Order: sequence, then C-alpha cells, then structure tokens
Amino acid sequence: MSEDDRLLVIVEDDDRFAATLTRSLERRGYTVVSLTGLGALEALLAERSPAYAVVDLKLNGESGLACVKALHDHDPGILTVVLTGYASIATAVEAIKLGACHYLAKPANTDDIEAAFSKAEGDVDVSLDGRPTSIKTLEWERIHQTLVETDFNISETARRLGMHRRTLARKLDKQQVK
Repeated sequence: MSEDDRLLVIVEDDDRFAATLTRSLERRGYTVVSLTGLGALEALLAERSPAYAVVDLKLNGESGLACVKALHDHDPGILTVVLTGYASIATAVEAIKLGACHYLAKPANTDDIEAAFSKAEGDVDVSLDGRPTSIKTLEWERIHQTLVETDFNISETARRLGMHRRTLARKLDKQQVK
C-alpha cells in the first residue's frame, strides 16, 4: 500500500469549510491536502497522484469542473466527488461527464462523502418514482445552466434567456447565486 492510497485532495475556496472537512477526513485515516484552485491542483498532480478528491463546483473566479477534468485527465481512477451549494441537473451531468464519480449538494458531511466514494459504480435499482420537477425548478436550472455558459455574466445570460436584466437580477436575488 503506497502513501498515496489514502491521499485525498480537497479543492475548496471556503477556508473554514475546508479546514473542518480536512480534520474530519484525517480522523478517518485519510492524508488530506487542501487546495483553493486549479493552479494549485495542477502543481500537486505534477508530483503526486491522489486516490480521492472532493471538489467545490464554484470556486473564486473559476469553475470546479476544470478541476474535475484535470483530475480525470491525470488518472481516470481517482474517485472525485463534486460538492455544491447550487445543485442543478446541468452541472451534475457535466461533472459526471468530466469524470466525477458523484455529485452532492451542500450541506454534505463526511459520511455523505465517504458513501459517495463507495457508490462510484452507480445503482441500477435506484427508484424512478421521484416527484415530477416543478416549473420553478426547471426555470432555475435553465437560468443556472445559462449562467455557467456565460461565466456568470448577468447581462449576457439575460439576453440569451430573452428577459430583462433587472428581472434576472431579481430572480437571482431570491435564489442567492454565489
């Protein structure tokens, strides 16, 4: 068993959350390295190969999806869990396509993260009887997807959605996009 077998990388820009998560995962036997963005992750990957990664979807000024891709390109066997406070179907699909093994909405605890690592294969018996998606949820997911496509440019997002910029700003104020 090499020293990297229990190496876990956290890519998170919230220092408090990263520190709490680091302590909790270290108590469970992981060797944890906490980073704040893609540049630091690429530097680490040049020297080491983690077995696990926890990546925040929305980092300061950059997308966590780029980190997911970098991890997968480095080693497709890395079990990567994406955490986000702004979950949407669009970002979940992209995260999985880019190499994440699981996608969790915050707040998620250490138990949730470890369970996600163990569910990397998927479950063919998952219940398909979920409640239908509401119009509000569909609208929010479309807004969020367009925001991601435009790098969170409000004016361009409003233009693409065919709505006034102020209307979009009011909707975003109600949803609190980070």
